Amino acid sequence: MKRIVFAVCVVGLVFGAAILARTQTASVEQELITLENGWADAVVKKDVAFLDRILADDCLVTDPEGNVSTKAQEIASVKSEVYLVTSCVHHEMKVRVYGNAAVVTGRSTLNETYKGKDYSIQAQWTDTWVKLNGRWQCVAEHSSMIAPK
Repeated sequence: MKRIVFAVCVVGLVFGAAILARTQTASVEQELITLENGWADAVVKKDVAFLDRILADDCLVTDPEGNVSTKAQEIASVKSEVYLVTSCVHHEMKVRVYGNAAVVTGRSTLNETYKGKDYSIQAQWTDTWVKLNGRWQCVAEHSSMIAPK
């Protein structure tokens, strides 16, 4: 009888832990999607304080032409009047969580102005996030242009 009770308790703990892990993962996924959407909004609104919070100090960003920039360079670019993003909408975001690290992939539709010329582009991107000091920060971003059909 004691063995049956013990076995039932073990099975209950295993299922409870699995449900808790799934709930926590779903919560992290939603948090990262919220951060990604906030990033898009911050670029449009030139909210450099938001970008400063979510980009790790050693973050590296690789643009579609293969240029690599630092956090400071990214923030300077957003501050600049040479490059203006008028809208940025994310699509098809997928989040994969690996403990204190996560990879988010997605597509974006952007309307922007560079040196006075208007562009409408689509991009595919991958962001790598790490939980540092209790909060999620992006440590790497890579984006590629999607050719118009």
